[in-house]
Amino acid sequence: MAGSLHNNDSPSAPTLRVGLGDDRHRLAAVAPAGEGRPLVVGGVALESPVGPVSRSDGDALLHAVTDALLGAAGLADIGQLFPDSDDANEGRDSCEFLREARRLLDAAGWRIVNIDAVVRLETPRIAPVKDVIRQIIATCVEVDLACVNVKGKTGEKVGPVGEGQAIEAQAVALLMKQRS
Repeated sequence: MAGSLHNNDSPSAPTLRVGLGDDRHRLAAVAPAGEGRPLVVGGVALESPVGPVSRSDGDALLHAVTDALLGAAGLADIGQLFPDSDDANEGRDSCEFLREARRLLDAAGWRIVNIDAVVRLETPRIAPVKDVIRQIIATCVEVDLACVNVKGKTGEKVGPVGEGQAIEAQAVALLMKQRS
């Protein structure tokens, strides 16, 4: 695991912290027709002729959630912990990133209060699998399903998302410091 694991805790640090995660990937025809990987959102494989161009599985939602958790705890970001330049991350399941973030939170004494996320993708729609996505995230970070919310939005035919050229995801996470 590369990168520094800085943690900005001090005795006077707040007991609640918020983190913001953001990720996007260019979409391309799925291999062998193009350089895209199969489209995976929140750990769910979706039927699509296009997928993310990425070193890992390209799950923008799980990348955003991972960064939100790491950011709230004041830890290194996903790119520092799992760099694109590391061959070990080739095709890697993004649930592994999320599980490692949870492990680091536990080690630093943080508990996840809630996660709220939005996926921007023109097609396919995530509404039919939204509850499955929520369950996957909740399972990966070991929280109750009620602590995870996911919303799907289109680009309304505007910009890279609206034109089907990109997927974007944002997430916010609230953490509570465990006191001994």
